[in-house]
Amino acid sequence: MASNKKPRIKDAAFRRCLSVVLITLLGVVLLLFLLQTNRVSHLVSRYSNELDPNLELNDNFSQFRRILNIPKQNELSILLENKNQLPPRNLDLFPELANDHITIVLYVHNRPQYLQVVVESLSRVVGIGETLLIVSHDGYFEEMNKIVEGIRFCQVKQIFAPYSPHVFLDSFPGISPTDCKDKDDRGKRHCVGNPDQYGNHRSPKIVSLKHHWWWMMNTVWDGLKETRQQSGHILFIEEDHFIFPNAYHNLKVLTALKPEKCPNCYAANLAPSDVKSRGEGWESLIAEKMGNVGYAFNRTVWRKIHRKAKEFCFFDDYNWDITMWAMVYPSFGGPVYTLRGPRTSAVHFGKCGLHQGQGERVSCIDKGLVNIKVEDIDKAGNINSKWGVHVYEHQEGYKAGFKGWGGWGDVRDRELCLEFANMYHFRYGASS
Repeated sequence: MASNKKPRIKDAAFRRCLSVVLITLLGVVLLLFLLQTNRVSHLVSRYSNELDPNLELNDNFSQFRRILNIPKQNELSILLENKNQLPPRNLDLFPELANDHITIVLYVHNRPQYLQVVVESLSRVVGIGETLLIVSHDGYFEEMNKIVEGIRFCQVKQIFAPYSPHVFLDSFPGISPTDCKDKDDRGKRHCVGNPDQYGNHRSPKIVSLKHHWWWMMNTVWDGLKETRQQSGHILFIEEDHFIFPNAYHNLKVLTALKPEKCPNCYAANLAPSDVKSRGEGWESLIAEKMGNVGYAFNRTVWRKIHRKAKEFCFFDDYNWDITMWAMVYPSFGGPVYTLRGPRTSAVHFGKCGLHQGQGERVSCIDKGLVNIKVEDIDKAGNINSKWGVHVYEHQEGYKAGFKGWGGWGDVRDRELCLEFANMYHFRYGASS
């Protein structure tokens, strides 16, 4: 009899132990769900108080959604879209913008240490108080938000990509439970998605790079009331671009000289296309291929880019800049030059990728510091309007014929990309 009881006692103990483990796991899952729910509820409560009840939010958005094939929004997505319509802050400190101001757009993800460095560099830019700074967020991250809310040196407006994969935690454009992953065989796994040219399925964290840039461009040029009627140049910078004090002055000089000195130039750049270069130091302006550090172009150029939406959205590369160099610019029918000075006014200092984010490492900055030497020549305008132009006709880099690094093969991403190109044209009738 005794020998028969021992196994039953052990079985009973095992079942009790298993029950405790299962209950603990369920408790952890429930806690994570409640934390996320509370985060969204906190944001809704906080920003609902900021919204002006007289604002016309979403412009008959329900009808607009029926026209476009865009994902159904969750509570956070709707909140962020409404927040995008708030007026700029600091109007009490800077009530007027200069008539010839150049709007600055800073696009960010989740690298707060980087952003702090960039904001501090912008605070020392000569003339920054005369312009509008637009900060475009890919996802909502409280530490990033606090840094931007602390800006007091110019008018500042925040916009948040409402269809960012970082806003959708359990559905497209984020991670959906039915999505194929890595190199899954869709037929065997009965999952959703199209692989890229290398057989890899989408990664929401990676595709958000291209989605954010394209959504931001369409929103700034054609969506925001502050900029959708603006015809002049707009400057675009990232959260790992250190901006020198003379950058804004130099940019205004370059954009004024461009029609005369380089009529075929599409843009003006604050830095060389080679991100490791600080410039030649010559007494000459430089015309070269358009770079991705501190670039500015006008509405005429944006219209040319916008007309290539299909080329942009269907090229199998998750990088917006490589897509532009390898597919969009070559389709213009000639060289796409930009005009810059012989000495950089911006420096790329990032040591980790744009969407590696704060969660991947404690810090992407060595010892939390960035040591960028700013000399006296970098503190005031250093471009001479009498200089000639040196043209780099043949440069290395991505060109037509490059087939892309992949990561952008899912039909859903391509279709959403095209919808971003259409959304404000349906809403406001923007001209193409």
